[in-house]
Amino acid sequence: MYRRARRGSEEKPKEPFKMKFDSVLPMIGEFGPYQRRIYALVCLPTICCAMHKLAWVFLGAKVSFRCKLPVEWDNATYDLPEGVFKNMTFLNDEKEQCSRYNANFSGYPENLIPTNEQVGCGGEYVYDLSKYESSAFMEFGLMCDRKALYATAQALFMVGILLGSIIFGVLSDIFGRRPVFFFSLVIQVVFGILAGVAPDYTTFVIARIIVGASTSGIFLVGFVIAMEMVGPSKRVIAGVVCQYFFTAGYLVTGTMAYLIKDWRHLQIALSVPGVVLLSYWWFLPESIRWLLTRGRKAEANAILRKVAVENKVTLPEEVYDGLCDDDKKETNTVNFLRVLQFPKLRLRSANIFLNWFVNSGVYYGLSLNTSSLGGNDYINFLISGAVEVPAYTFLLLSLNRLGRKYVLCGCMLAGGFFMAICGAIPENLNWLLITSSMIGKLCITASYGVIYILSAENFPTVVRNAGMGASSMFARVGGILAAYIVELGDFWKPLPLLIFGGASIIGGGLALFIPETLGKRLPETLEDGEKFGTASYEKTKIHRELESWLTFKNFIVILSMYLRFNSMEVRACAFMAK
Repeated sequence: MYRRARRGSEEKPKEPFKMKFDSVLPMIGEFGPYQRRIYALVCLPTICCAMHKLAWVFLGAKVSFRCKLPVEWDNATYDLPEGVFKNMTFLNDEKEQCSRYNANFSGYPENLIPTNEQVGCGGEYVYDLSKYESSAFMEFGLMCDRKALYATAQALFMVGILLGSIIFGVLSDIFGRRPVFFFSLVIQVVFGILAGVAPDYTTFVIARIIVGASTSGIFLVGFVIAMEMVGPSKRVIAGVVCQYFFTAGYLVTGTMAYLIKDWRHLQIALSVPGVVLLSYWWFLPESIRWLLTRGRKAEANAILRKVAVENKVTLPEEVYDGLCDDDKKETNTVNFLRVLQFPKLRLRSANIFLNWFVNSGVYYGLSLNTSSLGGNDYINFLISGAVEVPAYTFLLLSLNRLGRKYVLCGCMLAGGFFMAICGAIPENLNWLLITSSMIGKLCITASYGVIYILSAENFPTVVRNAGMGASSMFARVGGILAAYIVELGDFWKPLPLLIFGGASIIGGGLALFIPETLGKRLPETLEDGEKFGTASYEKTKIHRELESWLTFKNFIVILSMYLRFNSMEVRACAFMAK
C-alpha cells in the first residue's frame, strides 16, 4: 500500500513555459504606439540615404563646354561673338567641343593665322555656366579623354551599396543592429563631408564608395530593426510605407540642389543632417529578436517592458520568464546552389534575378537620366520623384486584390511601352518626351516594389534569405550598368529610354512565368519549390481529403432530394455541401 501511494504521488517534471516573440506581438499590439514611434525614427534616415543615392544628377551635372584659346583669360565666357574665334572653337552643333582648329597666335591680334588642323583642348576648357555654376564634372574635367571616369564615379557608388549590403548585414548579425546602424551613420556623415572637400577625383570617388556602403548599413539595418518589432499582418503595409520616405528624400534632393548651386556646398549640406540623427542613440533600442538569439534575455525583457508600458498593455510575468527566440523557421538550412538541381526552380530563380536586374537598372537609369531629357532639370527631377507617390499608393490598393504577378507584369509592360515610344517622338515635342518618360518611371517604381514581395514568396523557406541576397546582388549590377547606359544619350537622346523600355518589356513578359503567390501556400522545401504553381502542389493531402468529403456531401444532398426530404432539410444539406 505504501509503495502504491508513493508511486501514485510521483509527478512528472513540468516542461518550462516558453513564449515565442511572434506570439507576444498580438498581446502587446502588432503596430502599437511604441512600434510606430520606432518605425518613424528608422524611416527618417531613409531620406538621407535617398539624397546621397540620387545626388549625382546635380553633383556631377553636365554642361556644355569648349576649348579655351591660348589668348583667353581665366574668366573667359562660354559664348563668343561671330567671327574667327567662334569658328575655331565651335566645330559642330554638339555640346561637347573636345578639339579646336589650330592657329599661330604669336602674331595676335594683327597676324592671327588659323589653319585646318584640329588639336585637342589640352585640358583647358570654358564652360557654360548659365544652368549650373559648378559641378564635379567641371572641376575634375570628366569629359573628352576622361569621359569614362564620369559614369565610373556613379558606378562605383553603386558598388559601394553592394559591398555595404554584404558587410553591414554580416556585422549586424554579429554585433547587433543598433551599433552597426550608428556606425553607418557616423561614416556617412564623415565621408559625406570628405567628398565635399575632396581635392581630387580619386579621393572624391573613394569617399562616395564609403557613403554608398553606409546607405545600406543605415537603410537595411534600420529597416530590420523596425520590421522585427512589427506583427506579421502589418509587415506588407510597413514595407511599402517606408518607400514614401525615400520619395521624400528624392524631392528634398531636387529642392536643395535648386537652392544650393555650388556642388561642394550641396554635398556637405546633404551630409550634415546625419549629425542630428546621431541623437537616436538615446531613443533607438536594440532588436528584441537579436537579443534573444544571443541569449541576452534580461535586456530583451527590459525593452519589452517599455513596449508594454507605452502601448498601455500589462503582460503576465510568466511571459517575460518564458520569452525565447522564435525565428528558427527563417534560418537557411540548405546551400542555395542546390537550387540548380531542380529544373523548374532553377529557371524561376533566373527569371527572378533578371527581373531584379531590370527593375533596378531601369529605376536608377531613369532617375539619373532626367537632366538629359531637355527642359528644366530641376522640374524634371522633382516630377520624377513625385510620380513615385501614386506608384506606391497603387501597390497598397492593388497587391492584395489583383495579385503580385499580374501587377508586376502589367507595370513593366506599360512602363516599357511608354519608354519605347520615346524614340518616335519628334524633337520639337520635348514635353511629350518628358511625359512618356515620367509615366515609364511611375510604372517601373511600382514594379520595383512588387518584385520584393513576389520574390520572397517564391523562394522556398530553406533558401529564402540566400535567394533574396542573390536577387539584391543582381539588382546592384543593374544599377552599375545603368550609369553607363545613361551616357549613350550623348549620341542620341532617346537611346537610353529605348534600352530601358526594351528591357522592361522583356522582363515583364517573362514575369508571367513566375507563379502567383497571393493566397497560396508558400513553398518550404526545395521539393515544394519545384512543384510550386502546379496543380499537383495545390492538391495536397488535406485538399484531396476535403474534396472527397465534399463529393460525399453532394451525394447526400442528391440522395435526400431523391427521397423527398422536406425543403428545410434539403437546404441544410446544400448549405453543408457549400
